[in-house]
Amino acid sequence: MLGSEPLTWLDTHQKRYKETLQNGVDARRPCGLEFDLVSFLINVIISTVVLSPVLWLSGRAFVGKEKARFTDAIWIVLIGTVLGAIFGAFNLGLIGAIIQLILWLGLIKHFFDCGWLKAFAISILAVIIFIIIGVILAIIGIAVFILWF
Repeated sequence: MLGSEPLTWLDTHQKRYKETLQNGVDARRPCGLEFDLVSFLINVIISTVVLSPVLWLSGRAFVGKEKARFTDAIWIVLIGTVLGAIFGAFNLGLIGAIIQLILWLGLIKHFFDCGWLKAFAISILAVIIFIIIGVILAIIGIAVFILWF
């Protein structure tokens, strides 16, 4: 009989994929949430290592070394990354991005003890510093790559 054969792993996978395309929701994640614990932990560690020094430097430039401590920058990045992952799991689109921006600014405002406008200025300077560091690293990386050959 043709219909009584057991389904193989590939058949089951293809069936789930078709259901996902038809329904718009992954059959393995019934709420549409996309969350992987290992990826999340890697993201938290890398974000903390990369963003904390940049945020700390920009905070020191605007509020001084008394208010902008390195541990505060670490807490801002840790909490911001966790909240970003929570809102990112719900796939809220532009509304989620605006909520995340407000949350990050609120964290900067709270931990660096400043106003909303200064928190925004700190975040803009952090982005500029991050871009400059990225360009410098890219130039060094390209120079090392060219010297390698």
